[in-house]
Amino acid sequence: MNTRVLEIRKGVLNKNDELAATLRERFTAAGVIAFNLVSSPGTGKTAFLEKTLRAMREAGLRVAALVGDLETDNDARRLASSGAPVRQINTHRCCHLEAAMIAEHLEGWDLNELDYLFIENVGNLVCPSSYDLGEKLRIAMLSVTEGEDKPLKYPGMFNSADIAVITKMDLAEACDFDRAAAHANIEAVRPGMRIFEVSAKRGMGMAQWIDWLVQLRASADNQRSHLR
Repeated sequence: MNTRVLEIRKGVLNKNDELAATLRERFTAAGVIAFNLVSSPGTGKTAFLEKTLRAMREAGLRVAALVGDLETDNDARRLASSGAPVRQINTHRCCHLEAAMIAEHLEGWDLNELDYLFIENVGNLVCPSSYDLGEKLRIAMLSVTEGEDKPLKYPGMFNSADIAVITKMDLAEACDFDRAAAHANIEAVRPGMRIFEVSAKRGMGMAQWIDWLVQLRASADNQRSHLR
């Protein structure tokens, strides 16, 4: 029985990886930089993304978002207030997004009209680590209210990520958050990973984050122009 379950799981992941590779090719061909945002519930992922979308729209950048939740479209409606195109993905009892869900909800969108696509995954630091969504970069988020040891508790997620974002930095002192320990724990799991410290509520660190996104776009455009 265990062998059979393992075979089915491997088959599901292989199929997902194949579709994710196709999605990545589509994003690359259209010049879209896709991000997969992962965190536990309550980290402030939606607030962070809302401020990101709004700032990027105000800067004249073409950005869109897909939002994963088990139920409701609350987060999608909140993000849509930024003026960016947003679509909700309800997974119902599924604890993560899969490549097939992304492909389905991209229908009707012209990727050539976008510069960035943000995918807000379901709040979960376990299952999403196994599912490639075709993203260019995976962003693992943790808040100061969760403690410094989150990367050590969920090494699979942080090891599979490219960027770490520490949220709710305005509460760091009140929570006795040990910034140095958090950085050391991230470094222990994923050496050299870029770390951003932000407070979406207060705006702390958001300008640096947006500047980095703009620079990333410029670098990608440079590379594309050299390939032509």
